[in-house]
Amino acid sequence: MAEPPSDMFVKQAQFTKTVYRDVYPTIDPTNPANSMAGKIIVITGPSKGLGRIAFVKAFAKAGPKAIVLVSRNETGLGEVRHEIHAINKDVQVEIIPTDIKNAESVTSFWEKVKEKFGHADVLINNAASVGGGTVSEQPIDSWWNDFSGTNILKETNVRGTFIVTQGFLKLLGKERKGAIINLTTFAAHMPFPGLSSYSISKLALTQLQAFVAVECPNVTAVAVHPGLILTDATLDYFKPFAKDSPELLGGLGVWLATEKAAFLSGKYVEVNWSVDELMERKEEIVKEGKLSIGIKGEFGSEQFK
Repeated sequence: MAEPPSDMFVKQAQFTKTVYRDVYPTIDPTNPANSMAGKIIVITGPSKGLGRIAFVKAFAKAGPKAIVLVSRNETGLGEVRHEIHAINKDVQVEIIPTDIKNAESVTSFWEKVKEKFGHADVLINNAASVGGGTVSEQPIDSWWNDFSGTNILKETNVRGTFIVTQGFLKLLGKERKGAIINLTTFAAHMPFPGLSSYSISKLALTQLQAFVAVECPNVTAVAVHPGLILTDATLDYFKPFAKDSPELLGGLGVWLATEKAAFLSGKYVEVNWSVDELMERKEEIVKEGKLSIGIKGEFGSEQFK
């Protein structure tokens, strides 16, 4: 039996005619149209994985005023600081150890950001935990951990992302423009056996963005499927398909933080989709409620008259 093609998942979820697996001009962080000049960028989970190889490097290239690195401990973050300065020596880098599952720790974090910068402009909720097991067999505590984060090794989950997001919104206020990018997964709406806890927790995060969008119109809040990028966390099954570049995800993150992406607030976006074509389909996406979580069906009493 032939092996499935490496772009199988890209094609299954294709929403735009053109798809990408590497960065392209429109989302290139060095494109002046995507400049983050003067902005304060907060990135959770920046010490390894996608946070480090995608978001940190891309935002450094976009020339912000500062990048704030948020992690439970400082291990490895000194190296990340050096990597940022190797790209752009003018970016101010702040390292603030924070347990994002702990409300008091997060409150202290945002107080430090306020004291240093007054506010933050962009929040990247990047870190993730992956639980595994079938509904009938996975231990209850293991399943629930993707939501509440009872295991100290699990740095991000629904609770942690909510706490950090709430602090960002309170500091931002209702007048200043801001952006939140949450990492989600196509598995949030395409069930894969053995990934129920992870998938449902990511579904919750996707819908959290929808609530931010309706409650805070000054904020662009987007849930992003990062594609399949080969990292230490990539599950064995997905490794043959992991052909997306970190630069693709990082570039998309930067582009989504610009005002051009405001029409996607509350929506779900996949990294492989062409943002040029998304912009061309802006009216369709907004008016027809596309790229949003919902239930398929025909609803309303009028259809029965």
